[in-house]
Amino acid sequence: MQMRAATYHKSGEASDVLSIIQCEKPEPGPGQVLVRVSFSAVNPSDVKTRSGKTPRPIDDFQIPHMDGCGRIVAVGPGVHEGRIGQRVWLWLAALGSRWGTAAEYTLVPANQAVALPDSASDELGACLGIPAMTAHECLLHAGPVTHKKVLIAGGAGAVGHFAIELARWAGATVIATVSTPDKAKLAQQAGADFVVNYRDDDVADQITAFTNGVDIFVEVAIVDNWNIDLAVAAPGASIATYATDGRELSIPIRECMAAGLGLRFFLLYTHSRSALSLAAQSITDALAEQALTPLPHLTFPLDDIALAHEAVENGESRKVLLDLRDSDT
Repeated sequence: MQMRAATYHKSGEASDVLSIIQCEKPEPGPGQVLVRVSFSAVNPSDVKTRSGKTPRPIDDFQIPHMDGCGRIVAVGPGVHEGRIGQRVWLWLAALGSRWGTAAEYTLVPANQAVALPDSASDELGACLGIPAMTAHECLLHAGPVTHKKVLIAGGAGAVGHFAIELARWAGATVIATVSTPDKAKLAQQAGADFVVNYRDDDVADQITAFTNGVDIFVEVAIVDNWNIDLAVAAPGASIATYATDGRELSIPIRECMAAGLGLRFFLLYTHSRSALSLAAQSITDALAEQALTPLPHLTFPLDDIALAHEAVENGESRKVLLDLRDSDT
């Protein structure tokens, strides 16, 4: 049976290399499930991979996108048939596989199709994946955060949004940094206890006055924020950083040693699958308790995938999704 899918055969500009094709629907093998996709999320890393900035091997063709949401329609050997019909959210679908989520159907290992609680919308399910799992692992990299003071840099971004919500769910006090009043509102809506504009001259003073020391940092711009982080860190604090713009960071080692500061560099794609599976279950527990909310999103049809990629490249602040619910084979 045929399906519609977005594919590319080589890296390049979105409008040059992305095309919509008809191809054979894959069949699930041992331990796999076939999912009818409802929404496919476009992450910055998906765009970078397609453009060639962070290239990955292409197995004849590549259907892009790691994250999405849908319903299981078939299972392979070793997967309980009771999972057929289950609504699921998907993570890292295209990592080491040609079957990303930008298609009517995708094929993933069963544990990468995680049951979606009835209370969670498909749009929320599609928004999870990379942002929520990055948030979870950075937030908890040094252990439980109950009663801890947590600083989320970039609190209005996708990772920041879920980091705030997961931290509140876990019982932490949450400080978020943002760049505009509108983004401050988003961080507050997500549940941040204190929000500060990182462009203010007295950012460190404001944070210290509120917290008297931060225990855990979820950091998106460590080079820009290093001096602030060091100034507000409590003794024994720990920083997890998950992004880079390529600049180098010079660290005052003696000062860090005296503060007992921990520093963890995080890349989701090299993180252990067992740890990510545990993170997925924890995220689903938070979903079941309605602790997570959808990101503001902008939706495109599958046929406009190039425009969707260009929107991400041009700095669209909303989460970009492809809507495949009414896609016709």
